[in-house]
This record gives sequence, structure tokens and C-alpha cells, in this order.
Amino acid sequence: MEAASCLGTVLANRGIGLVYGGASVGVMGEIARSAVASGGNVIGVMPQALAATEVAFKELADLRVVDSMHERKALMVKLSDGFIALPGGLGTLEEFFEVLTWAQLGMHAKPCGLLNVSDYFGRLMAFLDHAVDEQFVQAVHRSSVLVDESPEGLLDQFEAFQPVQADKAAWALRLSSR
Repeated sequence: MEAASCLGTVLANRGIGLVYGGASVGVMGEIARSAVASGGNVIGVMPQALAATEVAFKELADLRVVDSMHERKALMVKLSDGFIALPGGLGTLEEFFEVLTWAQLGMHAKPCGLLNVSDYFGRLMAFLDHAVDEQFVQAVHRSSVLVDESPEGLLDQFEAFQPVQADKAAWALRLSSR
């Protein structure tokens, strides 16, 4: 929660808006509260089914309620200039890997990063290294996952980010000919 609060404050202080899942609880709620408290622009995007359960951050100036999780993710991608995952569960991982896959497929050219609080994502990064070693992931795509332990360091990487240029079809063809 401390890392979420810090990230929200750093985003606001750098003049970077926050687009997030719209919740008032948990890590999502904490990052939004800290960004708002620091004068940041915050947009929440939440499907109606979740908004109806009273977890929506209703005090947001811009809370957008959509019909489904698919619409939520599509709108969040449209509104965002980059994506940061903090330690979380299956939903966090699913959403992060979806936007990372969209980048790999050329559907967007936005940075994707992990705020690696207390090395939470260390084993995940080791697994991605293993996937590269086993030739299921191209090294260039693995290297596109930005990782840092501090919000400032991660945002500095976002500023320097250059989209990956890789030919997935040629890579797959080269693998199949081995």
C-alpha cells in the first residue's frame, strides 16, 4: 500500500495522469487517493457489475462505468500512454500480460512496466528469462518489460522508452526450420 501511495504521489507531482480500474479499495484505491490528494488527474474505469457492489471510487471527478471487463480494458488502453503493474493477483497479471501481448502484436507502442516492490516480480522475470532460453519469447520482447523498485526509476525508463521492432513471423519461421 505504501508503494501504491508513493506511485500516486510521484505521478501527480510529475504531471502524469492516472487511468486505473476505478476502485476505492485495495492497492487501486490507495494509488487513486494519493494521486487525487497530490492534485493529480485521475480517471477510473469500472464495469457496471463491479460498480454496483459499492467498490467504485465515487468521489472521482471522472469515473467511467462501462458494460464489461473487455470494454474496461479497451478504454483503459485507449486513455493510457503506458502501463504499470504493482504487486497484485491474477487480475493484475492477466491485465499486464494482455497489454504486453498487444504491444508484441503491434496493437500499441506504449511502455509496460512492473513496480518491483520488495522483489515481488523477481521470480516472474526469471520465468520470462526461462521462456526466452526455451525460445518461446523473443529476447527483444522480454527486454521490453520495464522493471524498477522505485516509481521514479520506472517513470524515468518510461520517458526513455523506445518501442520494440521485431518481426514475429520471421522469428517463428526461423524456429520452425531448426
